Amino acid sequence: MNAEESVELEQLMFVEEPMRGDGPRVHPAWLPPEAFRSLGARRILLHGEGLLVDTVLDEVSRACARYGGRMWHSPSWDVDVDLVLALRDAAELPNPSVEAARAAGEAALAELGDGGSLGDEGFVLARAGDVTAVLADAPAGLLYGLFHVVRLCAAAFDPARPPERHRPALRRRMLNHWDNVAVHPVMGQVERGYAGGSIFWRDGRPRGDLARVREYGRLLASCGVNAISVNNVNVARTEALLLTERLGDVAEIADALRPYGIRVHLAVSFAAPVVLGGLPTADPRDETVRAWWAATTRRVYDRIPDFGGYLVKADSEGQPGPFTYGRDHADGANLLAEALAPHGGVVHWRAFVYNHQQDWRDRSTDRARAAYDHFVPLDGRFRTNVVVQVKFGPVDFQTREPVSPVLAAMPATRLAVELQVTQEYTGQQRHVCHLGPWWSEVLRFAPWGPGGRTIADVVTGEAAAGGGLVAVANVGDDVFWTGHPLAQANLYTFGRLAWDPRRDPTAILDEWITLTFPPSATADAELVRRTLHEIMDDSWRTYERYTAPLGVGFMVNPGDHYGPNVDGYEYTRWGTYHFADRDGVGVDRSRASGTGFAGQYPPYWAQVYESPESCPDELLLFFHHVPYGHVLRSGSTVIQHIYDTHFAGVEEVTAMRRRWQALTGMIDPSVYERVAERLDEQVRCATEWRDQINTYFFRASGVPDERGRDIH
Repeated sequence: MNAEESVELEQLMFVEEPMRGDGPRVHPAWLPPEAFRSLGARRILLHGEGLLVDTVLDEVSRACARYGGRMWHSPSWDVDVDLVLALRDAAELPNPSVEAARAAGEAALAELGDGGSLGDEGFVLARAGDVTAVLADAPAGLLYGLFHVVRLCAAAFDPARPPERHRPALRRRMLNHWDNVAVHPVMGQVERGYAGGSIFWRDGRPRGDLARVREYGRLLASCGVNAISVNNVNVARTEALLLTERLGDVAEIADALRPYGIRVHLAVSFAAPVVLGGLPTADPRDETVRAWWAATTRRVYDRIPDFGGYLVKADSEGQPGPFTYGRDHADGANLLAEALAPHGGVVHWRAFVYNHQQDWRDRSTDRARAAYDHFVPLDGRFRTNVVVQVKFGPVDFQTREPVSPVLAAMPATRLAVELQVTQEYTGQQRHVCHLGPWWSEVLRFAPWGPGGRTIADVVTGEAAAGGGLVAVANVGDDVFWTGHPLAQANLYTFGRLAWDPRRDPTAILDEWITLTFPPSATADAELVRRTLHEIMDDSWRTYERYTAPLGVGFMVNPGDHYGPNVDGYEYTRWGTYHFADRDGVGVDRSRASGTGFAGQYPPYWAQVYESPESCPDELLLFFHHVPYGHVLRSGSTVIQHIYDTHFAGVEEVTAMRRRWQALTGMIDPSVYERVAERLDEQVRCATEWRDQINTYFFRASGVPDERGRDIH
């Protein structure tokens, strides 16, 4: 590639950073201008009014200005168009072809059934002659319909394309930012952030780059996210002030995101009545406390009318909560729900509650049990605008955990599944680890047994009234948003799975590849697509192979959680142990001889997990302490499996790097170079994992590798 071609590729793959004249450019992620070529080259009519319709108008106008198309906004003349984007209740237009397209959309909707309702965010796409029509009941539906047309590219205008209706399965599709307003002395500006500083805050003040916040809202809307919380769940003094005297800072973010249909939520301290209000108590049954929350919440909605609600971490890892006053989590959550209810807000109450002062000598205390023990007895006591937010696994976002039994045990409570897009335990955006396949396994898991209702059904609820899907965000002020350009795929995949939790993650990844590396801007589109699938499709399992084995978890360096340290947490207060000794490894969580955690599942899985013989291999060490010679279903022993997978994992990462090198000159050089740097680090770190894990277990067990490979 010559210098002139390199500049042209950069122009296609980057947009100018709009917020500072001397600032860096920002990568457009999956919305490069080139992705809009098919849309922008056509004649388009937009019919309807509203803030989000104005957003659609702006998006289409810019695309048409770039690629030579034409744009009309109703009312309009009798013009020939290729695409109609219209609200269903908008007035008729004096344009026979446009009205024919609208009629085709209505006919398709009637044929698809379900009373013809699309809801606040749904849309229908249909063809009538040479015209494609996108119809929606509300402006948000038109916005999502527009981005669907962008994803489809030329296929949206295929005369043979059948009608299709799209509605989100989940009403709330939310990202939690663990961003600190003031820099934390240990965690920095973003807790568990691996992509630079916060896009919202800097050194105790608003960052002020609202243009980048708007661009972020655009990315989120295009993949289906409709809500975010803007500060850390670990609420310190400065962050607590966002609820009162710093509320204007939150309102500015809400104003920037509103044109893309993103509602802002706020993480609040349960002790706010004491910390901010000067009250002597935060007791949820105290009338003055209830009055304080009601008045404070009313002022929030006066300033931000579409405010989403509160997010609370209480009685967990040092955060204050209702236990101080002899109350339970239902008392605490209902206090805030009562204040939010008149305004249509919700409280997300995290179920991440456990004893973080555990004695490692005490094998009867099990962190995995904690959420179930705390919350399941409260089922049915939470108000309807409380969402209990449950981590997908019972411990802490490990590469492999069983699905949390809480999700099957609270039928009278709205539950949300919490995922972690930020790669705290999966390579911290220094490693390629595409999480879509893992999340899809979680969402498809049937806790009552094969063929029964799934986790996707739980979070969807009846009539989409479930708690939805929530994830910890992985975005920072890095030019590539997520630090590692390929980690953008995890953010995109979360949004698309939140829209439809039953979608195939491989198909979603293919969408992301097509948008991020448009064929028209790529030297060899098929090679790029094939290479990215080869690198990313199985990358989560590759990461699993060279890190902690068979579901045992952790084995990471304390504090930053990056890199191997087999005994890093083994004698600490955090309750994350592997109990390896000379005879075996793993945690006994059976009912017969262990902590009893296996018994928290419905009968089918309780029985499966109870026995080492029936427990799935990939979770064996999560549920059982077994000898190194225990034979897995694969026919391998536990110790040989550890050796084999760790050698294989390094080989697979080395192959990833080799495959990426084949793309030299095929894509934007700055993207290529950043990924190449990260793959070098992944190979180094995977090698360290392999050597430390294999050496540790060789020394512990005394069992040599049957293949005679080098173990130190």
